[in-house]
Amino acid sequence: MESKKALPILFAVMFLVMVGFGIIIPVMPFYAEEMGASPTQLGLLMAVYSFMQLLFAPMWGRISDRIGRKPVIMIGIIGLSLSFFLMAISTQLWMLFAARIIGGFLSSANMPTVMAYVADITSEEDRGKGMGIIGASVGMGFIFGPAIGGVFSQESLHMPFYLAGFSSLVTFLLVLFVLKESLHMEDKNNNSRKKAPLLQALNGPLSFLFFLQLFISLSLSGLEATFAYFAAKKAGLGSVDLGYIFMIMGLSGAIVQGGAVGRLTKKFGEGFVIQIGIAISALGFFLILFVDNFITAAIFLTIFGVGNGVIRPSVSSLLTKRSKSGHGSTTGLLSSFDSLGRIIGPPLGGWLFSITIGLPYISGIILSVTALLLYRIYTVQEKKLSIGI
Repeated sequence: MESKKALPILFAVMFLVMVGFGIIIPVMPFYAEEMGASPTQLGLLMAVYSFMQLLFAPMWGRISDRIGRKPVIMIGIIGLSLSFFLMAISTQLWMLFAARIIGGFLSSANMPTVMAYVADITSEEDRGKGMGIIGASVGMGFIFGPAIGGVFSQESLHMPFYLAGFSSLVTFLLVLFVLKESLHMEDKNNNSRKKAPLLQALNGPLSFLFFLQLFISLSLSGLEATFAYFAAKKAGLGSVDLGYIFMIMGLSGAIVQGGAVGRLTKKFGEGFVIQIGIAISALGFFLILFVDNFITAAIFLTIFGVGNGVIRPSVSSLLTKRSKSGHGSTTGLLSSFDSLGRIIGPPLGGWLFSITIGLPYISGIILSVTALLLYRIYTVQEKKLSIGI
């Protein structure tokens, strides 16, 4: 196994990818408004990226099973870079939409292929650790990216997009010259003969894990879309306060993913970590209802973030162990379910918030309990399958 050499490189790759992605987050609303975007159009501009990932992540995963991980990761990163540069030179709203569509289509290759690479190079015992490290790199990138974007946007609203584009180019060169291919020719030949993952996902016990991730993604994106308004009404917190709170939550989640996930999955198994993560996440949702100042907001959101953060790496690890399809096909489909949650979650959260401000978090508790039940159903189905019932 080359995991000791490759995992730090993959950490750096995904960190730089997410820094580039995060750089544009604080700028995009103002940039789009300059081109005449309405709030609805801005929402569509953000959603179209996730929609492209929903459609194309499984395709890229399957392609990486056939031709190898490295070329697909390179396609994803160069696509991301291209989309940032296109956004930087955009002068009309349709150009921004075109850039987001191109970026979503090509960069949807990144996450499933990197996770498949981790599955290739890690033993089943260390799989959770590897997935946790990738989760930590994503979390760290989201912490630093928006901060960098906020600073450079003071110079010009175009500057963060150019910066994100160059960051992605650097990442591309890192992959090109440093990262080695993880799939050997016999693996590619085996993968090309394996069963289609969509049929497998919809016809076996593993389907419950994919839907579990959908509900977790739904609950998270609903919180992300509404928490700023909730905290402003309940505790009078402003944008600077929220920036610090999300930074604390992200940093805590990244530390737990990078350190605790590997040790816990190794000792107790992915199933235990998934269930504990869901329970802590549900507790976080419950506590958020009682936010009344900066300190309670930071603590309660961090509790939620720590619980939520350990679920995706553990689900990814378990799926790549249990699935009979190629790792890329499996992680691609998981990314697709994750994206579906990110598309539905924000408008659903906003609608629930408009009814009662605490409703998105009550629904988060319900979604978490549902996810826990889905895991229990999965374990029952797996046991029946193993004894031939």
